[in-house]
Amino acid sequence: MPPCLAIDIPVLPETALGHALQFVELLRTANLLAGLRHGAQAPRIGWRLTDAQGLPLRIADGPLLPCLRAGAFEGPATDLFIAPLHCPDIPAVRLAVDQYPALARRIGVAVDQGLRICTQGSGAWLAARSGRLDGRRVALPWYYIGGFGRDFPGISIATEQDFHEDGPWLSAALSTGMVDMAAALAQRAMGPELAQALRSVLRPDPERGRAALEALQARHIPSTRDSTLARAIAWMEQHLDQPYQLGAVAAAASVSPRTLLRHFREELGHSPLDHLHGLRCARARVLLEITLESIPTIAQACGYADPAAFRRVFARHTGLSPTAYRQRHTLRAPRRRWRVGEAPSVDAVIGALRSAAKM
Repeated sequence: MPPCLAIDIPVLPETALGHALQFVELLRTANLLAGLRHGAQAPRIGWRLTDAQGLPLRIADGPLLPCLRAGAFEGPATDLFIAPLHCPDIPAVRLAVDQYPALARRIGVAVDQGLRICTQGSGAWLAARSGRLDGRRVALPWYYIGGFGRDFPGISIATEQDFHEDGPWLSAALSTGMVDMAAALAQRAMGPELAQALRSVLRPDPERGRAALEALQARHIPSTRDSTLARAIAWMEQHLDQPYQLGAVAAAASVSPRTLLRHFREELGHSPLDHLHGLRCARARVLLEITLESIPTIAQACGYADPAAFRRVFARHTGLSPTAYRQRHTLRAPRRRWRVGEAPSVDAVIGALRSAAKM
């Protein structure tokens, strides 16, 4: 299938090639997630490395070859990505840009034709030199702001953003903004759900990491803390799939049920049962994301004998039904694409996570 986005990546002798390849890897990840969800009919993003004149680079062999083949496309591009230049200072950036007037003109023509221009860091100099981006805003590293502002007073700078999108110009100040850039492109090509999945996979997410551990034996309260809450929550985490009994939780915390309720209300603002529901929903999120088990099976693994009750509690905690959450966040392909026995079971996932938590 032809790609829904076709991105040219000019590579110059001064190009920071590692950043260009990082961008390619983000696009490959977007294609991978799309394939997991939609199979052979998934939309895909294409890319190719070119020289300054726009001619595709030919690489006969080596580690770059599979990367180029994976994104290969024929015909005109829909986007350009200008990687940063590997230069020691702003005068060196200016000198490098002056050597490629043809590329600056090519960028200008691309803007006139309705293409999007994506830049990272000092790659913004080449885009700005096209003369077609005055009046736009760009994200830049702090150490380039002064020199860029003097060279291009008609372009304002988004000083508090690592990624900024202004019409046809998508700019990342640093490599950390590249995830948002790739997600913005993926949203156009593949839709908002794939873009959100890409962000979930590529962004640091401490909350999701905690949720993964809370699916079995979360340790969000350090073991060195020996408090009533710590003992109670640790016990609940180890017994998520068992019926709730306030007396049993209080006994594990070595206090009376009344005292336990007071501790939860005063320190956390909710009851032990509310906290247990949160822990169970954290486990359910992980199981919905990485297994193909049915909703009733996951409900039982999370301590709910009644799937309807599980659905109500899960919707209250996440704002989505279990089915809607799975559709939005799953990283697995649909069940029909798995052979019998290939999909991980709830027990397998929990066992694997328990082993990882003990390492």
